[in-house]
Amino acid sequence: MNPAPDRIVVINDLSHPMGGASALAVSSARRFAERGYPVALLAGDAPDPALALAGIAVTGLGQTRLLGRSGALLDGLWNRAAARMVRQWIAENDTARTVYHLHGWSQILSPSVFAALAPVRSRLVISAHDFFLACPNGAFTQFRTGALCPHTALSRACLAEPCDRRGQAHKLWRVARHALQRLAFQPQSAPPVLAIHAGMRPMLARAGIPPEVIHPLPNPVVPFSKTRIPAERNDAVLFVGRIEATKGADLALAAARRASLPIILIGEGADRARLAAEYPEAHFAGRLAPSAIGALAATARMLVMPSRYPEPYGLVAMEAALSGLPVILPPTALLAAGLVAAGAAATADPQDVAAHAALLSALAHDDARVAAMSRAGFTATRHLALSPEEWIDRLMAHYTGRLGPVQAPAAARSGSRSELIAAGA
Repeated sequence: MNPAPDRIVVINDLSHPMGGASALAVSSARRFAERGYPVALLAGDAPDPALALAGIAVTGLGQTRLLGRSGALLDGLWNRAAARMVRQWIAENDTARTVYHLHGWSQILSPSVFAALAPVRSRLVISAHDFFLACPNGAFTQFRTGALCPHTALSRACLAEPCDRRGQAHKLWRVARHALQRLAFQPQSAPPVLAIHAGMRPMLARAGIPPEVIHPLPNPVVPFSKTRIPAERNDAVLFVGRIEATKGADLALAAARRASLPIILIGEGADRARLAAEYPEAHFAGRLAPSAIGALAATARMLVMPSRYPEPYGLVAMEAALSGLPVILPPTALLAAGLVAAGAAATADPQDVAAHAALLSALAHDDARVAAMSRAGFTATRHLALSPEEWIDRLMAHYTGRLGPVQAPAAARSGSRSELIAAGA
């Protein structure tokens, strides 16, 4: 086995987690630091002071996410400041046994980060939390209809597809960014890509990434509850995630209203104020600590994950299932087949509000079915996720795989040879 790295460098748009991918990036930095490894975090935002207190050396660009920011169009294509930050850190701190792990770059860092990391590409691994490595809109989805996209990025069919939820002008900007990304990333010689679900492999390979470098690595999951939530005794629908169109918060609200069921929404997002005014009967709890999420989850009958695009994993679905909450999710979610096979979930197209509401209503009136799904989720879905410790162990295996064995100093090697020659004489 190769020795551990000298230092682990985590690279991500955000040091303040705003979603599942960022939370995982920051969590990995914290957990490696807790194990005693030297850890650095390079982020696009202003550094989170709490990370320095955890022993993580944080370097931040001090920028915000692209949406609504001045200069976002140019920085999103190629963020020169981000490239300078990464290059400077490498020039000042790199060693032959430093490994680099790139998580998210689409919100701040931009494709320029691939060019900046070129000198250390042999010691780089990349996490695919979404499909931005292979698709301009990051989802292989026609956002307006929810239909899956069969096209190869930058093909004529891709260019003609009106898939962007902000319109064709924004689609063309995404296409330009993806073209720059392809030049910098060079998918045909990609470093290891850690896909959060095995079902991502054919979609990532569509972009020219060799299938053999795509390694499934399920997310680490900590359930909402250590004991089974007796969901059959509860009545509320639970939504956990960003309150925005891609996550389908509006679809969850519409279905719950049609089924006359109470609904709890945990999270923040651009659509919260509008939806709170439109659905005054709903309980908007905001962003909560894990313990507070667990307390509200304990009052729920089911969790809905009505995303408008094919969720590559769906962390909240596994957090709910492992807690004993039945999960309602689209058939396009990559976790759907595994959860349904385990008896822990049911599927519905969330954009078909009538069908979605009918499923919620059926579960609201079937205690036996809900109890069976609850027990199945709690006992039969662990194989679909990793524990945090297993996840860190698997990450370290990928890191050490990027490093060869430690070489003895040249002087030591020559001295040893001299001794052998002398002994032979």
